[in-house]
Amino acid sequence: MPIIGINMLQALMLFVDTLLCARLPNAEPVLAALSYGVQIIWFLLVAMMGLLVGTVALVARAHGGKDPARVNHIVEQSTKLTAIVGVVVGALGAIFTVPLMRLLGASPAIAELGADYLRPLMIGTPFSYLVVLFTGILRGVGNSRVPFLCAVIANVVNLILNYGLVLGHFGLPQIGITGSAVATVCAQVVNLVILTVVLRRGAVPGLVLTVPRAPIDRTLARELIKVGWPAGLDFLVINVGFLTIVGLLGRIDEVTVAAHGLGLRVQSLAFIPGLSISQATAAMVGMALGAGDIGRAKAVLRSSILLCLGVMAILALVIFVAADWIVAAYDVPAGTPLADYSVMWMHILGYGMVPTAVHIACVGLLQGSGATKTSLKINVVTNLAVQIPVGAILGLGLELGAWGVWMSIPIAAVLRSAWAYREYRLEKWAVTGVRVGAGTPAPAKS
Repeated sequence: MPIIGINMLQALMLFVDTLLCARLPNAEPVLAALSYGVQIIWFLLVAMMGLLVGTVALVARAHGGKDPARVNHIVEQSTKLTAIVGVVVGALGAIFTVPLMRLLGASPAIAELGADYLRPLMIGTPFSYLVVLFTGILRGVGNSRVPFLCAVIANVVNLILNYGLVLGHFGLPQIGITGSAVATVCAQVVNLVILTVVLRRGAVPGLVLTVPRAPIDRTLARELIKVGWPAGLDFLVINVGFLTIVGLLGRIDEVTVAAHGLGLRVQSLAFIPGLSISQATAAMVGMALGAGDIGRAKAVLRSSILLCLGVMAILALVIFVAADWIVAAYDVPAGTPLADYSVMWMHILGYGMVPTAVHIACVGLLQGSGATKTSLKINVVTNLAVQIPVGAILGLGLELGAWGVWMSIPIAAVLRSAWAYREYRLEKWAVTGVRVGAGTPAPAKS
């Protein structure tokens, strides 16, 4: 439940950004710029996601194997690596913001608006990456309450500063879309400071954050890379799929890009419970395998699938029923192309939520066990060989427009879930031990 809260609060930051920016006089181009900008942010998270998945998998196994010295060593090393990655990604993102948006099909005016939003966020990249890392580490040792409380405080800061800087209240300057980004960075800094204080003081048993003075442990770095690079590349493939969808929509009508951006805010909220269950699954599977208990890992996955299916089905129904009201909450006039496209996208989003539930649960199992190459293989095929070409064929080739592009998403989701469940049944992931890939595998299934 705290993991759901954390992810809900993270998505709420983007929701607040969008809700307030939608009230600016130039709302439509601003929303399109936000849509492009958010896709680029997710695209640039590739390296961090690989490092995060590797760190959580190793920390969970070490914690399950009752090896606190290894836990703290992993924390120290991953903190140093995350800081380096954050600085590099932030610098590159700030430099290439406009070219990246133009590559996605944004017009020059939209690209400049997007740059006003992205550049402050790029400067704050090291802070946001460390927040993501520390949150993941705490999840890996079974403590999700601390990062939840920190996220609550950060969201309050974000809301107040967004309201002030976007619309010019509380005596603050009105700087529009740039103010939204500045508010988010300030909120992430507050979050990081609190998390750092908690970890430095040893408030979580068996976990102490030390100043990373030791040189990089190459053996551990290789282990992190072994688990993390497929997860990072997996994240890249997923985002290539999302970016391609935006690119295809941009070639149809930029209004559909703005609608897609609104729908993504809803998607990010609707998928939070399932993704949170997946993250909890990864941590619990890692701890079970670290303790040598394959049976418990299987039980975790079965419960995860049932939970995901129930929750995602309910949320899909809510989206179908409330799509018009959700769009109205963004102050989009009913009957306009933006409103019609947004409702269409939300309905199609609902089609894919139930089949996606099985895949989300199985991803947790694969990441927690360190079998990230399997997840990568599934996403490479279903995104690059199914979703992208089907979207292009339906949307552009058969001239079905935005509907055809969006329908490629639930189609790929069905195949992705069936394949992921098959990999669970094969049990190649079931290897025990504190170190990933160095323990005892389960007996091969006939």
